[in-house]
Amino acid sequence: MDQALAVNRVREGLMDDWSILENVFKLLQKDDTFCVDPQKWNKQKIVSFLQPDDLKELINLKIRETETSTLAEIEQLCQSVIQYSVKTSHGRFHNQLFGQVDPFGLAGALITEAMNGSSYTYEVAPVFSLIETELIATVCRLAGYDHGDGIFGPGGSMSNMYGIVMARYKYAPEVKTTGMFGMRPLVLFTSDESHYSFVKASHWLGIGSDNCVAVRTNERGQMLLDDLEAKIIESKARGAQPFFVNCTAGTTVLGAFDDINGAADLAERHGLWLHVDACLGGAALLSHKHRSLIAGLQRANSFAWNPHKTVGVPLQCSLFLTRESGNLLERCNSAEAHYLFHQDKFYDVSYDTGNKSVQCGRKIDAFKFWLMLKARGYGQYGHLVDHAIDMGRLLEDKLRERPDRFRLVLQKHEYSNVCFWYIPKDMRVPANEETTDWWTRLYTVAPKIKEQMAYSGTLMVGYSPLKAHNLGNFFRMVFTCFPVLQIHELDFILDEIERLGEKIVA
Repeated sequence: MDQALAVNRVREGLMDDWSILENVFKLLQKDDTFCVDPQKWNKQKIVSFLQPDDLKELINLKIRETETSTLAEIEQLCQSVIQYSVKTSHGRFHNQLFGQVDPFGLAGALITEAMNGSSYTYEVAPVFSLIETELIATVCRLAGYDHGDGIFGPGGSMSNMYGIVMARYKYAPEVKTTGMFGMRPLVLFTSDESHYSFVKASHWLGIGSDNCVAVRTNERGQMLLDDLEAKIIESKARGAQPFFVNCTAGTTVLGAFDDINGAADLAERHGLWLHVDACLGGAALLSHKHRSLIAGLQRANSFAWNPHKTVGVPLQCSLFLTRESGNLLERCNSAEAHYLFHQDKFYDVSYDTGNKSVQCGRKIDAFKFWLMLKARGYGQYGHLVDHAIDMGRLLEDKLRERPDRFRLVLQKHEYSNVCFWYIPKDMRVPANEETTDWWTRLYTVAPKIKEQMAYSGTLMVGYSPLKAHNLGNFFRMVFTCFPVLQIHELDFILDEIERLGEKIVA
């Protein structure tokens, strides 16, 4: 096609093209994508699951140079994508550490997508820059940081990496310019139940995954401080340089919280940076009843929090906060891009937050969280966090009421995670017959029921092993602020697992 003709066709069609937005919203409503009414949960599938090859046959995924589609064809494609995607706002989606979105958060996300801004300078994001600054200051106050700083980043893994990079910069600022050549090996420490992002960061940053030392945990998934200190001393003895300790506030599987105060004592004694991975458990900052879970957070040099977990902010929303002053975050990450961060601008350039970020273009993630807090106040979210944790304790009670069919991994979890096994009918035997072979068979049950969940579309609950403690697959149920569940829904979850597992042969 002639270039001029192609350009003219697009130009002339633009007015009509915008109608796609209105029609997509209608499709979302027709599909009941935001299935928030509990009365509809029995009728609406969470997912209409198909195997990859079947899905590729159903939806034309091919992209070609000259093939075009009409608006009607585009709408049909959108309808298919919606139809065969997972409805994470369905009240029975409990597969991840996030769930249903808060409608105020979704409204904020729609606005920022429509504005198509980027959060690096006040010049191009004036209101959003002020909102990000205000929100970071608020969370710093909640954490007990008198003069804190922070940045929104693309996920918790990156937020944890910010902590490592800042710690390295404070220990050896010359690394920023001359690299790590000739240095003693830097070593960081984190529990064997912590997030894998610390191993990945060690690889990406040239520290080396072998220098990401795993510290043993107790049966509850909490880091053992005596093992931490022993490994710090051991690394020094072999000529390495310890510089960073991570505590986890809410481990991915068990929801365990490390002893932050105890780790802070060790970090201070050995001169190490203390970071807290609170990507999951950071919501305890808002809690009225369970804030003690993160006692000592104010002593940490930095922490990461993902409000898209537990609280219901639309994906993604990830914070990195530090109590370090003196513009350390900016000095660590700035690259003096003179075409962007001019110092002779016509406004206060301290609101140009992009110099603190490792990114250039950056999604405006602060606004959707800010809008939620403006709508409800963070105290209301504290009650919702407490409710999610309380629901976890009630589920534990209900599991104990069915001892022949369910087995708790922990008798009491700390957060809103609840981990348990389902025991099929043909495996219900006296305790003395629960042999090694019996347990091996039991570990195959959760994946088989999960397959049935996918095809039925009635419930989604994740499963996981716990390799550090030699435990095989079990269900991991995670409660979030949204949906706001009622007690009878807990009975449905267990009844449905029983129904799907009734014919399982392990």
